Amino acid sequence: MLHFGGRDYNILGAFGTTVELTAYAAVGAVILGTLLAAMRLSPVPIMRAMGTTYVNVVRNTPLTLILVFCSLGLANTLHITLTDPKSPTSIVDSNFRLAVLGLTVYTASFVCEAIRSGVNTVPVGQAEAARSLGLTFSQNLRIILLPQAFRAVIIPLGSVLIALTKNTTIASAIGVAEAALLMKEMIENSSALLVVGGIFAAGFVILTLPMGLLFGWLGKRWAVLR
Repeated sequence: MLHFGGRDYNILGAFGTTVELTAYAAVGAVILGTLLAAMRLSPVPIMRAMGTTYVNVVRNTPLTLILVFCSLGLANTLHITLTDPKSPTSIVDSNFRLAVLGLTVYTASFVCEAIRSGVNTVPVGQAEAARSLGLTFSQNLRIILLPQAFRAVIIPLGSVLIALTKNTTIASAIGVAEAALLMKEMIENSSALLVVGGIFAAGFVILTLPMGLLFGWLGKRWAVLR
């Protein structure tokens, strides 16, 4: 708890929600992004077209619009809440899960492009040799291309994760009680704008700086020597 302006604020809980949003969305984005990368590299034209369309549309759509669509379009219009409507915390849980969904869908397009760029660093001869040995496209992708691609793009994927962490602040637009929503509440109840801004800026630096250092170290540690 942080006592500020005569009130108590659960700042650790708010940043805890930010970390949860980041963790769940990161896992979903890596899985979906990998599938999209496979689609974009597929020898089947319709699969390539579907992957390319998804990436181009989603990557150029504002994240705020995607999250609002998840809240208003899915929850309010289609009544897809991803939670038990009889639960006493159904609204809170629904907002959180829809935010994870929106962040996953959005971030996956960037993960896809990072992985695809990593696949392009693998020498063409390796893929051709795999095909000559009788490996199918999926086997080639799983055994030869993706393991090297992931090692080649550790640092870019770290940048995507850092961007995702900062993008979680937009989840406040649909009522998720993460750091940005608490910051808004504190600013409304206090005139110390610079102090409040400094507190939350420091909080995000504490979250993202170790990520950058960790992924930088992993990128050098697991780099593929050419």
